[in-house]
Amino acid sequence: MANIKFPKKLFEKEIGKLDEKMKKKISMFGTPLESVEEGEIEVEIFPDRPDLLSYQGFKRAFLAFLGKKTGLKKYRLHKPGKNYYVKVDSSVKKVRPYTVCAIIKGLKLNDEKIKEIIELQEKLHNTVGRKRKKLAIGIYPLEKIKLPITYKALEPDKIKFTPLEMNREMSGLQILQRHSTGREYAHLLSGKRKFPVFLDAEKNVLSMPPIINSQLTGKVDENTKDVFIECSGFNIDVLKKSLNIIVTALADMSPSIKIYQMKVKYKKPIVTPDLTPDKRKISKENTNKLLGLNLSKKQIQKMLEKMGYELKKNNVKIPAWRTDILHEVDLIEDIAIAYGYENFEPEIPKISTLGKENPRETIKRKIAHIFAGLKMTEVSNYHLTTPRDQFSKMGLNPKKQKNSIEVKESKTEYNILRKDLTHCLLKNLSENVDVEYPQKIFEVGKIFNSNLMESEKLAAVISPGDFTEIKQVLKYLSKMLNQEIYLEEAKDFPSWFINGRVARIKLDKETLGFIGEIHPKILNNWKLKMPAALFEIDLEEIFKKLE
Repeated sequence: MANIKFPKKLFEKEIGKLDEKMKKKISMFGTPLESVEEGEIEVEIFPDRPDLLSYQGFKRAFLAFLGKKTGLKKYRLHKPGKNYYVKVDSSVKKVRPYTVCAIIKGLKLNDEKIKEIIELQEKLHNTVGRKRKKLAIGIYPLEKIKLPITYKALEPDKIKFTPLEMNREMSGLQILQRHSTGREYAHLLSGKRKFPVFLDAEKNVLSMPPIINSQLTGKVDENTKDVFIECSGFNIDVLKKSLNIIVTALADMSPSIKIYQMKVKYKKPIVTPDLTPDKRKISKENTNKLLGLNLSKKQIQKMLEKMGYELKKNNVKIPAWRTDILHEVDLIEDIAIAYGYENFEPEIPKISTLGKENPRETIKRKIAHIFAGLKMTEVSNYHLTTPRDQFSKMGLNPKKQKNSIEVKESKTEYNILRKDLTHCLLKNLSENVDVEYPQKIFEVGKIFNSNLMESEKLAAVISPGDFTEIKQVLKYLSKMLNQEIYLEEAKDFPSWFINGRVARIKLDKETLGFIGEIHPKILNNWKLKMPAALFEIDLEEIFKKLE
């Protein structure tokens, strides 16, 4: 969660008088009012609405909620001009592979607006960007840059520029070692042989993402009229949405501001930003069933327009800057906000029931306590995963995996249901290579087979670890559950284990899973330098014994 602040005087001038009724409206919009003091308003923004992280974004959405400027707001995009392109060099693939860009013209900046731009940038860094790990944003004065731009990776000693708030030239490595911002974010480039940079047509360095801009070409001030904006990272869909949030927030600062697209030259070039609305179907029946209301189609349309959407027939046009709309239920939630939670009438159910905890949950909690006693950390991963993580990194050919369950119209790369927990734990290790070792983690969670059947599994991994260590963990689990879990030789086993260092896990005559050491090739796929030992078992047989 993040808080934003804006002047009370500006709010009352552009939105409305801040009386008790307005304060309640702010909170019922889903942005709790934190404080009003010293002429400043502070509201809390939840993680699902990064488009509200600026005053301009909040104003646009809140005016619609108040019924003053309803419907889908449209912005005019100008096509790329001469040299309005960014060449993406193949050298960035292993460092920070993607970027999306835009040019904004006609800004009229002052201290307050510059502060708002910087705060939006940093709040996106810290929320969507996970402290710049997944997203880094650069904003540059266009008059100091010669187009076109090149995005490439260079050896650290070949990168030389004067970073922001410094008066001398430094190399890429010196910035990470001596500059305060460089030291803070140095871990994001740790272990990289090359660092990413943006260069203009005259080879001037604009920035070294995700670390810092250049003092020469990367500092925006009150005299800046036009800016070049780039977002770099690992998920191009996240980058596109973030760029849309930024350019629309800047465009709302003045009616004279113009948004120019840029061509980003990958093997298959793309043009950004793209503000084409997403579309999703909505059903009147589903809406009323979920909310317990009896809304007409016209009422539903009015509610959607109050939340910034446009409804045509049964298709909802979703603003290109909204990152949180993944399902029809998300639209229905916004209808509930527009209707007003204070207007719902609570009802006591007409049936009486006695509830008790599901015995399986009791067993799962006991297992979690057993592992906690071994000083292992519990993790919880998404049920959705990617073909690259589920198959390619585990040494499997994705094209031959015909029984995977794919999510229709997925808005992200996470588009299949996971078939095991093993790859999830290896992904956890790969994303925490800079954390102190040994790393001992476990997960109890659902996996999905080709018949859309769910089952509960347990997986645990130790890194660095060997067969003996992970066997001791399994043996302790068997003792604490009072179940005769034993091992036998495995002739057929998952390809991610080392032959000769793997065994089949049995309970009575049923196979629960496998235990062993992870193959070096798989460790290399996940960029893991430490050995890892792991087991994964099916909990269904254990549930039958203990329920």
